[in-house]
Amino acid sequence: MNEIPKTMSGVALTGHGGPEVLEFRTDLPVPVPGQGEVLVRVAAAGVNNTDINTRTGWYSKSGAGSEDSSADASWTGEALQLPRIQGADVCGEIVATGPGVDTARLGERVLIEPCLREVAGQSMEPPWYLGSECDGGFAGYTTVAARHAHRINSTLSDVELASFPCSYSTAENMLTRAGVGAKDTVLITGASGGVGSAAVQLARARGAKVVAVTSASKADLLRDIGAARIVHRGASLEQALGRNSVDVVIDLVAGSQWGELLDVLRPGGRYAVSGAIGGPLVELDIRTLYLKDLSFFGCTVLEPEVFGNLVRHIEAGRIKPLVAESWDLHEIDKAQASFVTKKHTGKIVLRVAGSQGRQISARP
Repeated sequence: MNEIPKTMSGVALTGHGGPEVLEFRTDLPVPVPGQGEVLVRVAAAGVNNTDINTRTGWYSKSGAGSEDSSADASWTGEALQLPRIQGADVCGEIVATGPGVDTARLGERVLIEPCLREVAGQSMEPPWYLGSECDGGFAGYTTVAARHAHRINSTLSDVELASFPCSYSTAENMLTRAGVGAKDTVLITGASGGVGSAAVQLARARGAKVVAVTSASKADLLRDIGAARIVHRGASLEQALGRNSVDVVIDLVAGSQWGELLDVLRPGGRYAVSGAIGGPLVELDIRTLYLKDLSFFGCTVLEPEVFGNLVRHIEAGRIKPLVAESWDLHEIDKAQASFVTKKHTGKIVLRVAGSQGRQISARP
């Protein structure tokens, strides 16, 4: 095992605002694993909506950019502790173990579960999020509770594997909460994004019929990964699908067409949401909710079984990575600028260290 340095390169979030609050540094201290933790050398880390939302203060209910936005600008509604190393999507290798962790785990290739129920030996309630309440993967090294570092056996590259953790676990969690099965027809909004394209694949892996809402330019790719039907973004859902035509809605958009999602749900249908890129404020006729016996699921905290199930999907080859672009870590401003254009399908990933594919054999 190579000697672990005292300092590392990484990107520090120094405040709320534009790309100017992201500071690439080469003198960040390498963290030391505490009780029950492992030190992971980061190979690659994906870019997510949450990185940009946190940077801009979007989560604040007082409004991004307002004087009070820094007071509640994290996922949990608390003030963010700055500087912070963001990055919730991490693929890397365990290079050191803290007290209480078997040293046999050294050398394991891992994906990090981004929803953290344990930090430094302490149970967290509500859970913390990697790169939000604690430092994440936009640096050479990060620490995490050993239970959240999941060994992965795969020939996929580090960049490809880093496209999975946050988006795919979010999608799998939504499908789990909504109880999606083989008999269901599932409507997925924002289907070309990281979470949306993951939901298309994972719903299809469950045997469900997938209807994807996307732009015409991205329709063919979504068909290739499992969408049985495409509805073009902005089109009338009722005209395209008919009222009471789908069992489950997986929503990442909200926005002005939100009411139509409930119109196309069948009585007894299930609605799961984990994003609002089209706008967070919607109008609900409460009669629709109770007269159709609909169930609503707000999805952020992962169910305990979700990430392990995701790793098994990856290892079995039931889902595939969709990497639109990859950039070096110091180019994070360019990666995020590309991300916000929403012209890509799948994930944008940052190369933190060597990103060549390799396989770590499972230990007995």
